[in-house]
Amino acid sequence: MTLVLRFAAGSHKGLIREGNEDSGYAGPRLLAVADGMGGAAAGEVASSEVLGSIVRLDEDVPGADLLTLLGDAVQGANDRLRQMVEEDPQLEGMGCTLTAMLWTGQRMGLVHVGDSRAYLLRDGSLAQITVDHTWVQRLVDEGRITPEEAETHPQRSLLMRALDGRGQVEPDLSIREVRAGDRYLICSDGLSGPVSHQTLQDTLGSYYSPEQTVQELIQLALRGGGPDNITCIVADVIDVGATDTMSGQFNDVPVVVGAVADTPPSSAADHSIADTPAGRAAGLGRNPQGAFGPAEGYDAGYGAPQGDFGPAAGYTGEYDGQEPAEPSVYGAEDFDEEPPKRKRRLAVPLAVLITLGLLGGAGYFGYRWTQDQYYIGEEGDHVAVYQGVNQNLAGLNLSSVHTSHNDIKLDLLPKDQRAVVNKTITLSSLQDADPKLQELEGWVSLCQKVRDQGATKATPPTPPTQASYSAVTPTPEKSAHTPSASPSAPAAAATAPTQGATPPAAAAPAPTEQPTAPPLSESDKTKAESCPKP
Repeated sequence: MTLVLRFAAGSHKGLIREGNEDSGYAGPRLLAVADGMGGAAAGEVASSEVLGSIVRLDEDVPGADLLTLLGDAVQGANDRLRQMVEEDPQLEGMGCTLTAMLWTGQRMGLVHVGDSRAYLLRDGSLAQITVDHTWVQRLVDEGRITPEEAETHPQRSLLMRALDGRGQVEPDLSIREVRAGDRYLICSDGLSGPVSHQTLQDTLGSYYSPEQTVQELIQLALRGGGPDNITCIVADVIDVGATDTMSGQFNDVPVVVGAVADTPPSSAADHSIADTPAGRAAGLGRNPQGAFGPAEGYDAGYGAPQGDFGPAAGYTGEYDGQEPAEPSVYGAEDFDEEPPKRKRRLAVPLAVLITLGLLGGAGYFGYRWTQDQYYIGEEGDHVAVYQGVNQNLAGLNLSSVHTSHNDIKLDLLPKDQRAVVNKTITLSSLQDADPKLQELEGWVSLCQKVRDQGATKATPPTPPTQASYSAVTPTPEKSAHTPSASPSAPAAAATAPTQGATPPAAAAPAPTEQPTAPPLSESDKTKAESCPKP
């Protein structure tokens, strides 16, 4: 059994963005998508450079452990960004995501940083095989919001990890066993955002070839509003036998799309990869024939040949001597026009203002959302209700004490209850705090009784002492455990003796009985076993 990849890739700037900051690369061994961030701070430069750094992995046979190769390549790409920022401070703030797969013929190595995604369609079921490195995904993992709420959260694009040239990058690395018939999708959030999981599954589960599937996915994202750049790669794992007529018809010409095709990175000038499939990608420049992957031989049982459905993102070059067919974009006629060359220096001020406005608006609404959240947690030695979320963002604490409850002491709570408070108790609203606080107050009251009874048993009774004579009998001071004097007590008991009266020499006042706490019920005794020992 010989397994090969049949792949296709496409990219589109979308309907809102001025340019395309996504980059995509698909070759016989390497599939990768990088989503640039930074806007005026050169997100397209970051995505292009990162793919230019890792493209050397697309060798005929990987010569080392897959995860080691991927990990070293990603760290090298991050170091390259750091070097570029040091050389040109205007690039400060640029960065990108990266989701890439390295193929050996039997296994796939997967590396992932950010919120671009990888999916696997197997036996008709689609599974997301990466986890977004976003703040919203962290809230989902902690149970603070639902996956449905995450889809519309104002901070859903806030990344917790990215390649930005700062420090050591921490990618997710994994190995996947492949099967004939598997279909992989790697895409930027410009596709996974506006297109639902079910629609992705239905489209990938069709009988379309990878080329047609890429085209259809891009059209779906555009139909969903095209709010971001759209880049996707579809790759099929196909079993090709020695006698199969298709075995000799697969091309190894890589495909480059998006920013990396428009502006090849400086790292592409490295001629050391000239003898590899990556080197034959003409320095990561756009290859007219390979806009959707290997085109030769795909007309024999694998759908229509390339050119029958057109390119996805402004490919105006010739396709085997023919102009590409116009794509069937839903309700629009100009999606595939080549974007004009931008004058970066003139566009920077406007882009900066727009970016700052979007970030400011997103930050405001995100903060407003956090102030509608509440939780119960620790405050020193007692319990408090907090307003906000138990998170720190760039050194900013997103919560503050709403109400302190000094009477709910942590040292009087059972160990399990204190552990729950330590981890924080999420509240759906401020009103939901009352029943939980009452429960904690009940535990404190019970454990206080247990502690008081233990102290009473441990203290021996004080022997009565001889009373001293006084002209006026003092009134006992009130406390939490001393009852007040009875109103019916004889008046003579509180008045001074008449002049000349002789006090009894050896008489002593009757000892005052100390009040005893009511005995615990059987259920309280059972619960009291959890109370902390004094």
